Amino acid sequence: MGQQASLAPGPLQSRPTEVLPPIPDTVLEEVFFLIPGQDVVCVFRLVCQQWKEIVDSISYWKERCRREGLKPYNDKKTATGWCQFYILSKRRQNLIKNPKADGGFNNWQIIRNGGDKWQTGSISSFPDGRVQKYFVTSYHSCIKSQVIDLSKEGYGPYLMDQIQPDIVISDWYCPRDDCGSQYEICVELLNHKRKVIKQFRPNRVVFPQWNEMQWQQMTHVFRDYGPGVRFIRFTHGGQDTQFWAGWYGIRVTNSSVEIAPPGEMKPPEP
Repeated sequence: MGQQASLAPGPLQSRPTEVLPPIPDTVLEEVFFLIPGQDVVCVFRLVCQQWKEIVDSISYWKERCRREGLKPYNDKKTATGWCQFYILSKRRQNLIKNPKADGGFNNWQIIRNGGDKWQTGSISSFPDGRVQKYFVTSYHSCIKSQVIDLSKEGYGPYLMDQIQPDIVISDWYCPRDDCGSQYEICVELLNHKRKVIKQFRPNRVVFPQWNEMQWQQMTHVFRDYGPGVRFIRFTHGGQDTQFWAGWYGIRVTNSSVEIAPPGEMKPPEP
């Protein structure tokens, strides 16, 4: 009988090992530029040492900012600083809902509704042509408020406690030229129990009758406010000082609260 082929396993035959050449950093960077920055940090950085070194480099984030037109006030940053600047700049938006009265009083809590109560009106002239309406007060105190839940807006405890980005406040107000009025604002940083950590409450601004004042902007930056901030309460309003029936009091619009990269607001001019 013919010899049968053996079914017993023989020694493994050696195969040449194919090693792909590493992908150059410049090629990987070009790919990373196409991916959202948050994913680059949270996913790509964990793949391997080469990818981590690219994501942790100053040059990568500086070039990414340059390509997307993001220019920091202070460009002497570490890689972490450049990354924070990029992520926070891309996410920056107004956290106040219905800031320009386009939705009536939706999202606002009316605290005081004196005189003929809050009302809305149309703007004939404003520095920003996109702002078409305002809120207007009456002859007794009119105050409204809005609370921002930072966690729901995507700004978690680590960011607020460890990085402590700037919290930038802005509000626009204007009196009538034929009636005296007053304007007030209070912005509070609150902890998880809604207890006040920091507060911005300037003196009331009082306008005389027959003034020539135009729209003015109230601004403030919270910085180095410490850990624990979880909510922001924005409150403003006022009244007229002539006690005229109707809506002759202070007008407010285009309110904003923004989370900005730390230290990026320019210092005031001397």
